[in-house]
Amino acid sequence: MDFLLDHLPPEWDLGGEPEYRRKQLVEWVFAKKAASFEAMTNLPAGFRAALAARYRLAPLSAARVQGAEDTTRKFLWKLDRGDFVESVLIPANTDLFGERSPRQTLCVSSQVGCAYGCQFCASGLEGWKRHLSPAEIVGQILEAERIAGSRIDNLVFMGMGEPMANYENLMQAIEMINSPWGLNIGARHITISTSGLVPQIGMLAEQPRQLRLAISLHGASDAVRSRIMPVNRKYPVAQLLDACETYARKKKQILTFEYILIEGVNDAPEEALLLARHARRVRAKVNLIPYNTVEGLPWKRPADRVIEAFAERLKGGGCTATVRHEKGHDIDAACGQLRLRELHAGDRAD
Repeated sequence: MDFLLDHLPPEWDLGGEPEYRRKQLVEWVFAKKAASFEAMTNLPAGFRAALAARYRLAPLSAARVQGAEDTTRKFLWKLDRGDFVESVLIPANTDLFGERSPRQTLCVSSQVGCAYGCQFCASGLEGWKRHLSPAEIVGQILEAERIAGSRIDNLVFMGMGEPMANYENLMQAIEMINSPWGLNIGARHITISTSGLVPQIGMLAEQPRQLRLAISLHGASDAVRSRIMPVNRKYPVAQLLDACETYARKKKQILTFEYILIEGVNDAPEEALLLARHARRVRAKVNLIPYNTVEGLPWKRPADRVIEAFAERLKGGGCTATVRHEKGHDIDAACGQLRLRELHAGDRAD
């Protein structure tokens, strides 16, 4: 049985019902966020029963929620197929990309696990399992809004997985997220992060929506980046910068370079100077993120003086740079940590 949101509304099978029922169904799903077909009370009982026999509505449920209502909250979702993924809800007026945001932001996952093996990241520690479907991507937003009891109006695809590797499903989900008949979240309030998949950056540049792009750079030289990000061996820094330059020119947008600072790995002065040069070339701003320690990984956060010195070198090199002090250390806020805890708890129970 299919999930309803794995199909766009024009593809929904109404079973012979009048066309206006489609509009009612869209309203129940996206505006009223109905948790079941039975809750759609202005639809005939027979139609509701037929829908329930034909489709499933909720592809995931909350297995755990950590954090307080007025602070960063993390959701561990249990998918219908038994897998786990995570989302993080960042409250309004919290620093995001080094800026104060008046919007509620949800960090959304796109895959179960990750195949790209970034050495500092918890998401890939258990390997890659599968892509999330459009329903599972959109479902994170719908469920988070139900739990929070408020509208989410800013999205970042920086959760578990590499969004650009799941490009087709991601674009179908964004059709539902961005469209006025859907969740109606503006394209400029949707950011897609990538570890550097050059062909997909080119595809996104041709996409008509003004989606924002963030590059998980984390190393300014090939030597450093290849050490911690295997994707760099396929798409080295020069190719990635060419793709970024093309994207920025076509979209007339400022990109973001995400740069997690790791002690003794990528925090050297020469990396800062090279990073500043890259950022000037493609008109990118740099978001510095001191490393959020992950159990089982050897990496450490640099001392505060090293972080500040790195930021000052970037600014001295002529680029915009901010330090984002990670929220949520007490709720395993680094991507994949809560899922790992759940998986290992299951292993212990066995």
